[in-house]
Amino acid sequence: MTARMGMARLGPAERSAALSRMESQELDVVVIGGGVVGAGVALDAATRGLSVGLVEARDFASGTSSRSSKLIHGGLRYLEQLNFDLVREALQERALLLQRIAPHLVRPVPFLFPLTHTGWERPYVGAGLVLYDSLGFSLGFNRGVPGHRHLTRRRALRIAPALKRSAFTGAVQYWDAQVDDARYVMTMLRTAATYGALVASRAQAVGFLREGERVTGVRVRDLETPSATGAQTDVRARQVVNATGVWTDEIQELVGGRGQIHVKASKGIHLVVPRDRIQSVTGIIMRTEKSVLFVIPWGRHWIIGTTDTEWTLDRAHPAASRTDIDYLLDHVNSVLSVPLTRDDVEGVYAGLRPLLAGESEETSKLSREHVVAHPVPGLVMVAGGKFTTYRVMAGDAVDAVAHGLDQRVPPSCTDQVPLAGAEGYQALWNSRHRLARSSGLHVARIEHLLQRYGSMIDEVLDLIERDPSLGRPLSGADDYLRAEIVYAATHEGARHLNDALTRRTRISIETFHRGSAVAQEAAELMAKPLGWDAEQVKREVEYFTKRVEAERASQEQDTDQEADAIRLGAPEIVPVALPEGRPV
Repeated sequence: MTARMGMARLGPAERSAALSRMESQELDVVVIGGGVVGAGVALDAATRGLSVGLVEARDFASGTSSRSSKLIHGGLRYLEQLNFDLVREALQERALLLQRIAPHLVRPVPFLFPLTHTGWERPYVGAGLVLYDSLGFSLGFNRGVPGHRHLTRRRALRIAPALKRSAFTGAVQYWDAQVDDARYVMTMLRTAATYGALVASRAQAVGFLREGERVTGVRVRDLETPSATGAQTDVRARQVVNATGVWTDEIQELVGGRGQIHVKASKGIHLVVPRDRIQSVTGIIMRTEKSVLFVIPWGRHWIIGTTDTEWTLDRAHPAASRTDIDYLLDHVNSVLSVPLTRDDVEGVYAGLRPLLAGESEETSKLSREHVVAHPVPGLVMVAGGKFTTYRVMAGDAVDAVAHGLDQRVPPSCTDQVPLAGAEGYQALWNSRHRLARSSGLHVARIEHLLQRYGSMIDEVLDLIERDPSLGRPLSGADDYLRAEIVYAATHEGARHLNDALTRRTRISIETFHRGSAVAQEAAELMAKPLGWDAEQVKREVEYFTKRVEAERASQEQDTDQEADAIRLGAPEIVPVALPEGRPV
């Protein structure tokens, strides 16, 4: 399936049509939540032949699914916890995503594990990585990445000269994979829409429709309508799936399903620094007292993370404090020959992991496995898990839906369904120099576009052909072309400036100005496809600028409570409504 075969768009007209169709028919299933699990459920259900709707109160992937470490991995710490099943499952998924489902979005990435002890540590780590590599071959899968290798300190310093010589005795290098998490979710939703799913962001589930005990649908408020409360519609469905991550408990209480699933939020923050601040051709992984810390290659940048602390404050906008930032800097500086300072930090982002609560009081010890439950008839809840295993979670949730539908539903086939832009990607990559000549763009630009859009690159190049000014880079964020902002609005469901600068692109974390220097230009580019007048353009820029200022100020505070209070000082451009009963 390629762009030439009519890949679905998620533009303004398509959103309106989706909401209208949701109101006019009874669906087999409606999904609440537009993160990776909700998108996975929508795609799984649609490719089984079910009629599907999906609603998201904010932007797609605006929660946890855009704020991860951006890794597709088995998880070495879970191996150390002897959770072999979770690691094997994740590594099988890694191979599928790399080689079949999304080769344009998921790429191998190397990591160096510095050894700090002589004697026991090298055989201990080496044995673990032999097992890690072996689990990647389970059930006949090609693991899709090279195997690990042992390095002396001298050889390790050749590939990572930034390391402090006295900080380690040798190293082991292994491979995992990485992904732009928000882009992956949006691409999955476009794929689901291509198979018939009805998808709408800024459409909030504010209550449930009931017939006695049974849930028969969702009351949805369109937050983009001009009225103060938004237009409200009833979306009828034979089954409802709640895939709201860290908001799972609130939904569960809303329908009276007490005690089946308990989710605790764990905050993880990440720093982004320029690539030239750390001299290395490989990523780095190191132990901390609670977990592990990654230094991850990310284009012209490094991502450094993460922390793992309990979070009980605002779940929509978790804030990073000065304490969080200093923690990461202190730990990474323990192995770097030239220490990083706060002045080196371009971007900071914080996300919440939805962990299944258990006996442990420490979030770093809670489960990353998932659970599916039926708290009341007609409602399926899915929670826990990790980004890498979203497809398994989605399949289990739709199996539960199928059980409740009382009809014959085919098994999941998403292991055979490439995402939008995957088919034809390798051939286009091989032809990138020809594409550069025919488009007039430098081959480096073509490579950038192919690794973001795959075989849908033609749609972006068509915009540039119609308006050559869109082939210029954004002023102040020259990694991205002006066409990418327009495309975000016309094809990728970006409804507001923040959507385009934070999730469709990563300008908000990849520039020292955090996107404020390109806000006016980007808003003007979005104005035509979204029908904004001059007043709305001004409003979009003001709201985005206030958000950047509030985030910067929150990162100067010492405690979570202080950081949260300041971050909440920046209002949302589309406020989320209070639902019937409790907040969703």
